[in-house]
Amino acid sequence: MKAILAVGGHDPAAEKAFIEAERPQPTPGPHDVLVRVAAAGVNPVDTKIFARLTPGEERILGYDACGTVAGLGDQVRRFDLGQTVYCAGTLTGPGSNAEYLLVDERRAALAPATLEPVQAAALPLTALTAWEGLFDRLGFTPAPGANTGKRLLVIGGAGGVGSMVIQLGVWAGLTVAATAGRPESAAWCRTLGASVVIGRGDVAEELAQAGMTAVEAVYCTTHMEEHWTAMARVLAPQGAICLIDDPAGPLDLTIFKQKSARICWEFMFTRSLFGTEDLDRQGFILDRVARLVEAGTLRTTVSEVLTGLSAENVRAAHLRQKSGTMVGKQVIAV
Repeated sequence: MKAILAVGGHDPAAEKAFIEAERPQPTPGPHDVLVRVAAAGVNPVDTKIFARLTPGEERILGYDACGTVAGLGDQVRRFDLGQTVYCAGTLTGPGSNAEYLLVDERRAALAPATLEPVQAAALPLTALTAWEGLFDRLGFTPAPGANTGKRLLVIGGAGGVGSMVIQLGVWAGLTVAATAGRPESAAWCRTLGASVVIGRGDVAEELAQAGMTAVEAVYCTTHMEEHWTAMARVLAPQGAICLIDDPAGPLDLTIFKQKSARICWEFMFTRSLFGTEDLDRQGFILDRVARLVEAGTLRTTVSEVLTGLSAENVRAAHLRQKSGTMVGKQVIAV
């Protein structure tokens, strides 16, 4: 099969950073589904993993996929050949920048019937991260309107994860405020349902001016160190904060003590990395998301599509991610 290899030790703009290669088509294990990839999503984690590769180390990146079931392990019961599925990747196996991908059936679901593969491939990683953060970590109830009267601040609302957090939060009845650094980002957040959209300056002051003096929870998707003190100011007593980004340096936890705040991490790869007993929850979540998309409650967040599985397109996608100007999600149509 054709695959695009990321090669460590190079600047992502370098020609040698991404190369086309032939690799053996993977063979499914007992619980594996072999997916012929039709589209692969691109995420900030792609650039982070690339940056950590050692010189000369080669890896197939890509942590979102949508495609057709081309093979099944002997214990797979949830899927049949020819069905269209979507899934997120793992940190340990080859990714979706290839013609074929193996995925544990417990972490996959039938793709939304109303979407094309390039639209569906934008969803898995960000939908899982958003759902797990909101409902598994922050403890909100995953049901329509179930959290009415509660307020959520999303820092980085226009990114891939933020875009899904806004939509799921609105569906679950939360009053959602979001930060956005540019006019086009702010407009994007509003179309997704954010009631309040503010800049990335003095978050606490801007929220207060918008009539929101405190929030029950903050979902911080980016630059947590820049917003650390602001989060402490706007968080309601006994509120909670969900973090997904890596801090640039040590942070002072004591500023949250007087409010008895709960601080939690969301890492979409935890369940697959440790083989947790509830691994199948990710397949369940993706199934719920697919039904919400089909009902018109959630929308795909794809905003840019690169056509063709090539080293040039993967390189261009990484450079676009590193620019820090993405609104929504990038997808490579294989």
